[in-house]
Amino acid sequence: MPYSEGNAKNGAKLFKTRCAQCHTVEDGGANKVGPNLHGIFGRASGQVKGFSYTDANVNAGIKWSEDTLFDYLENPKKYIPGTKMAFAGFKKAKERNDVIAFLKEKC
Repeated sequence: MPYSEGNAKNGAKLFKTRCAQCHTVEDGGANKVGPNLHGIFGRASGQVKGFSYTDANVNAGIKWSEDTLFDYLENPKKYIPGTKMAFAGFKKAKERNDVIAFLKEKC
C-alpha cells in the first residue's frame, strides 16, 4: 500500500507522543537518540552529519520519500535489518500517513 495524503495535525500529535523523544525536526535541530529529520525528503539513508548510524542504515541505499517512509515506519527493523531504531512501528496506515504529512510540513 503506498502513501496517501494524511492529516498533519494528527501527525503532529503522533510525532510528539511517539517520535519526539528521539528525533527533532527543526532546521539545525540537535540529533538525539535518533537523527534530526529536517530535510529528510530526498536524502539518502544514514547521512545526517554528526549522527552515528549503523552500517545497515549507511549502506541501505534508500532515498527517503513519502513511499519509502510509509514502508519504513510500518516496521523499521524489517525494512532495514540491522538498524538500531528501537521503535516497533506504526501498524496503522492512517497513522503512518499522518506522521508523514506532519514531516512534509516541518521538514
